[in-house]
Amino acid sequence: MRTCIPIVFLCIHSVAAIYAADLLTIDDGVVRVGIDREKGGAITWLSSHEYPSNIVNVADPGRLIQQSYYAGRRLNRVTEGQHKAWSPWSWNPIQGGGVGQGGDSGTWSRVTQFRKTESSLYSETIPKLWDMADEEADAVMRQWSTFEPDMAGVVAVTCELQAMRDKEDRWGGPTKNPQETPACYFTRNFDDVRSYLGEGRWRKEAQPTGPPWGKTMPPRKAMAMFEASGQGVAVFSPTATQSWNFGPHGSGLSDQPDVGPCMHVAPIDRVLMGHQTTYRFRYWLVIGDETDIAKRLDMLWGKYSQEQSQVTHKNSQ
Repeated sequence: MRTCIPIVFLCIHSVAAIYAADLLTIDDGVVRVGIDREKGGAITWLSSHEYPSNIVNVADPGRLIQQSYYAGRRLNRVTEGQHKAWSPWSWNPIQGGGVGQGGDSGTWSRVTQFRKTESSLYSETIPKLWDMADEEADAVMRQWSTFEPDMAGVVAVTCELQAMRDKEDRWGGPTKNPQETPACYFTRNFDDVRSYLGEGRWRKEAQPTGPPWGKTMPPRKAMAMFEASGQGVAVFSPTATQSWNFGPHGSGLSDQPDVGPCMHVAPIDRVLMGHQTTYRFRYWLVIGDETDIAKRLDMLWGKYSQEQSQVTHKNSQ
């Protein structure tokens, strides 16, 4: 029996090491943010010194804080395994993975690069098409996450999609689609939703349980969600050009990140997406109470209100 103890210890230690390697995090003393190798390299952890629990809903590949894009015409592919609830559907690569079938929670996207430095995180992902159980998209997603200089509690994220579709594929030619910049899902207890108006002013937003989601146009390109104690998370997306999607899903005010009920917000840009388009943008996550978030959002607006996304098309679209 004594000879087994070291072996068991080593096995447990190895499993713990593997699990730790799948979640990379960085911390600036105020906020902690993490990406998960097993969940498409998307952001799966967000917490703060004042709210140490995870804010991000990770119940399935469609949640998280992640990249999600749309292009081409909507197709009915049910006979090929497309989920009936998501048919017909356009070309929709998402960082997390594909929708589940038959009660499973879906399939996660494949991560090809995954690393961190002291203050940054990087992932490179082959995304899945959302409407299918396990179909990789002809695309690569890249993501850089770091902290905004001289702004404690602010995470800056750069996202990039490189579409590599065949010009003769079934989805057809270029289309100008709404793009989520990004898609965000938080725990259900962050149910106090507000648009930021600037200089410490907020507009409360209300929406019945969805989907469908509500729509609103925040004038300072920022929305926040707060929980009962006053802690909140804001999304600032200066390249958004359309009304944002937002709202609750499910009942109750659960603070658990792995259950169905959640809160959703997605800034929206409208972009011409062709077969071989590269699309790049930045957004910011701000953690804190109402006063702290307002102060940071004013500073971000002063620095980045004129920022634009970058769109390039390779060869003829």
